[in-house]
Amino acid sequence: MTSGAYHIPVLLKESVDGLSIRPDGIYVDVTFGGGGHSREIISRLGPDGRLFGFDQDSDSERNIPREETRFTFVRSNFRYLSNWMRYYGIDHIDGLLADLGVSSHHFDDESRGFSFRFDAPLDMRMNKDARLTAADVVNNYSEQQLADILYLYGELKNARRLAAAIVKARAERGIQTTTQLTDTVSKLFPREREKKEVTKVFQALRIEVNHEMEALKEMLTAATQLLASGGRLSVITYHSLEDRIVKNIMKSGNVGGIVEQDFFGRTNAPLRPLNKVTTPSEEELAANPRSRSAKLRIAQKN
Repeated sequence: MTSGAYHIPVLLKESVDGLSIRPDGIYVDVTFGGGGHSREIISRLGPDGRLFGFDQDSDSERNIPREETRFTFVRSNFRYLSNWMRYYGIDHIDGLLADLGVSSHHFDDESRGFSFRFDAPLDMRMNKDARLTAADVVNNYSEQQLADILYLYGELKNARRLAAAIVKARAERGIQTTTQLTDTVSKLFPREREKKEVTKVFQALRIEVNHEMEALKEMLTAATQLLASGGRLSVITYHSLEDRIVKNIMKSGNVGGIVEQDFFGRTNAPLRPLNKVTTPSEEELAANPRSRSAKLRIAQKN
């Protein structure tokens, strides 16, 4: 596996330790990517253990451990976790790991349009076979739709002004590249915050293109149902939107974070959080600056 060149696994030991792996257990890595977390999980499995690795990006297939019989690669969005486990005859799992967000590979591949560091087509599809691109969103969504996306997914306070600027620019010349988009929106931010705010614009578009929030909710709901008693979720998030969803589901079993009670006032949450939050050490931050916003949460099935 060439995990180092493709993506440096974040909070590697902490996230895999959090699974409390049983040698004969069944585990899922729903964000296979460079295979770093999967390789660590496999190293802790016995001959009867199994690991399923999900990734919708065909580029990740180069990292599959071809000779590893305990590993099964699933080329699919993790929102279909339940369907694929049923397909493989798996009715329960002992643990699931998710390293959410975008891999270094995506940011560093100039052709994919995930970063404004390169002049590239506005693509941002994690699955290259998907139809919707960032250019489609920027050039075809209404001004109100764009404002909603930028506000909800980018948490940008000037979302309406940004949407208006995008609509005006696309009417004049169209917006087809990362540079054209950056030039359109960067002038609306103070220079000292420009890079950080433009990053939020790109984040918002990426989330919309890949339906990330919907997929995350579906995956976590399915994972909660699939987990055996005592099974664990180990999830790494990178921004507040993801983290809020993960925190709420681990606390209550639902996206709203509402802990249900029975007639006698007893709580009925399916999961029990095992930690508040774990962040990268100073050593990891120095070795991998892209890990700086990572937060690890772990929960166990009641």
